[in-house]
Amino acid sequence: MITNDSRLPVAHRTWWKAPMAATLPGLPLLVGELSMFYSEGYTSGIEIGILLGVALLAVAWLLPHRRSLRGLRMMTAGGALALAILPLLYAVLLGVAMSSG
Repeated sequence: MITNDSRLPVAHRTWWKAPMAATLPGLPLLVGELSMFYSEGYTSGIEIGILLGVALLAVAWLLPHRRSLRGLRMMTAGGALALAILPLLYAVLLGVAMSSG
């Protein structure tokens, strides 16, 4: 006989929304930046940030699908998206600073 035990973890139905929201814009950026920076042959600070973004994106997808981990999943997905946008934002700001002088 199967009983409903409220102590058992229940899978969250919309667990995939936060990783998907970070993956759609973030993954193309991360892949493009990684192919651009990884071909230089040495490890730079930007490259470490890009690899950390890829790792955070993977963690956001691999976390267990429980409601209690929703906040952690959103933070890892948001961190991955921030690390994907950061090198592009840095390049744009550097271009603006160089062209204004």
